[in-house]
Amino acid sequence: MTTNRLAHETSPYLLQHAHNPVDWYPWGDDAFARARAEDKPLLLSVGYSACHWCHVMERESFENPDVAAVMNRHFVNVKVDREERPDVDQIYMEAVQSMTGHGGWPMTVFLTPEGVPFYGGTYFPPTDRHGLPGFPRLLEGIADAWRSRRSEVVESGQKLTAQLGQGTRLRGATTPLTDEVLFSAFQGLSAQFDEEHGGTGGAPKFPQPMIWEFALRFWKRSGNPYARRMVHTTLVRMARGGIYDHLGGGFARYSVDDRWLVPHFEKMLYDNAQLAALYLHGWLAFGDPELRRVCEETLDYVLREMTDPSGGFYSAQDADSEGHEGKFFVWTPDEIRSVLGDGAADALAYWGVDRGPNFEGQNILYVAGEPDPERIAAARAALFEVREGRVHPGRDDKVLASWNGLAALAFAEAGRALGREDYVRAAVRNVEFVLGAMRRDGRLLRTWKGGQAKLRAYLEDHAMVAAALLAVWEATFDRRWLEAARGLADDMLRLFWSDDVEGFYDTGADHEALIVRPRNLFDNAVPCGSSVAIEVLLRLAVLTGDERYQEKALRALRPIADLMGRHPSGFGRFLCAHDFNVGPRVEIALVRAPMDGDGLAPLVEEAFGRYLPNRVVAGGVAGDAATSSLPLLAGRAAIGGRPTAYVCRNYACDLPVTDRDALHRQLESL
Repeated sequence: MTTNRLAHETSPYLLQHAHNPVDWYPWGDDAFARARAEDKPLLLSVGYSACHWCHVMERESFENPDVAAVMNRHFVNVKVDREERPDVDQIYMEAVQSMTGHGGWPMTVFLTPEGVPFYGGTYFPPTDRHGLPGFPRLLEGIADAWRSRRSEVVESGQKLTAQLGQGTRLRGATTPLTDEVLFSAFQGLSAQFDEEHGGTGGAPKFPQPMIWEFALRFWKRSGNPYARRMVHTTLVRMARGGIYDHLGGGFARYSVDDRWLVPHFEKMLYDNAQLAALYLHGWLAFGDPELRRVCEETLDYVLREMTDPSGGFYSAQDADSEGHEGKFFVWTPDEIRSVLGDGAADALAYWGVDRGPNFEGQNILYVAGEPDPERIAAARAALFEVREGRVHPGRDDKVLASWNGLAALAFAEAGRALGREDYVRAAVRNVEFVLGAMRRDGRLLRTWKGGQAKLRAYLEDHAMVAAALLAVWEATFDRRWLEAARGLADDMLRLFWSDDVEGFYDTGADHEALIVRPRNLFDNAVPCGSSVAIEVLLRLAVLTGDERYQEKALRALRPIADLMGRHPSGFGRFLCAHDFNVGPRVEIALVRAPMDGDGLAPLVEEAFGRYLPNRVVAGGVAGDAATSSLPLLAGRAAIGGRPTAYVCRNYACDLPVTDRDALHRQLESL
């Protein structure tokens, strides 16, 4: 069997291509050195393991010996996992979008030996169709242009490169950081709302958890009933649609229609982490048990199917199994009848199967009426057991620091709010793993698989792991997690901050040189590193009293204010950070006497049992040196030796209280 250089990589996506007849290189100096030595352009192919069309292009072209021969003859071929290398992906995706007006994966870009892009696109078929040139014909055309029109090709690439990153230079913005930005953003978001099905716009429809987190915060801030309706409708419609896995829990990447019915079946860790947190917040805000159930089923799915024995969380599950998209998840009526026997009729009606096929002659399960988990529990368990016997979709089992941060945060928050100690343990185990196995000489690393960690971590990794550490701190009040978060925040300022741009770059000062230093300023499927960094710094400023954190956070946030107000769908996490910045913030200090080990539990349950998005909680032992060093806890006494809560907001504090009912009354008015 043919083996290429990708066989030595750890990325499951790269390993999928290790037996292609293409002479693939991983991204690195060796590929560029060969391109210079042989005076060849590079063919850069970027994708990820759960990408359906990446698999299609591999089958059609990269596994074809004739196509591979053309690639090997004319190019130095480089394969990149976009999840491992978001910096490379971002730079060349911006170039492709500039050249073609759109982007996506698989991404195909042609580079000079210096890394300058001069032509690109996304998926190319093996023969001319759908208005796209066949890939072999394109390869010959690019090779001919490189030979016969070299100066023209190089000049166009240089002009394009000079434009890359221009849109991130935002110094001099003057929009004030007031709540008017939040009201403008909500007005824009509400205009896009789909009142019938929830979400925004038409097909395809993405969950976009960050903008619904913002809308939920806006409801809390303003009491606007339409904001409540927007969030609740969206959460309910998604939870009852085919985008949600009604047997195993968890959400698919997006819906190809506007009704959340037919998903693109891959499941991503970052989606499920953010959605679990969103459904938790929805339950805390609205008290709807359906939202709590979906939160727990989603986190249970991650524990069951996406957790490494070491404590890390895997990245994704494919859409395909046995070469067919969605095969693992769909059913026919006869299959359901064979499993459930006499009870099948109720299940067929409950999941809409009796209404006819909805996906390639088969059925994606969805809730056709009102959900009734108890009524359907036995059927659900039986179908799940049978489904477990099917060939499972492929799983991308690499561990990414940033995505693990999103998941650990969700587990920590849910564990604390729901009284699920198993969730808290999962969060603690995860951050222990990331801070242990994914650091080298104190430097956080990006990716881990099979005992090997590598690649210097990006801003998003530092920020999201730090955010998780703050959540774990609030779930445990173990001071080491707060100190670890502060250490990562200091690393963010040292490695990624730039006074020149008044903000953060995505790659560290110790990163390899690329044609531009990437600086993403949009919240996409994964939050922007800058938006999470700002939120972390603002929270740390409250907890530690260190004014450096707030000063840097506001300098980074201020240039984004105008964009947040005008384009809310691209700045959801930024808007959440700004909501925290504007306040009012709720500061809750919980202290106990030295010998009162579990005495804080009732006050903790009350403090975390409601939706207070701008809450900061600190807990500790009264009079303890470590406790006294935190501004929120300094000087706080356990009144009468009893567990005591101190609630402050708008720079004013209520009287301390020592029983749950009194704390309930104080928090109920917030």
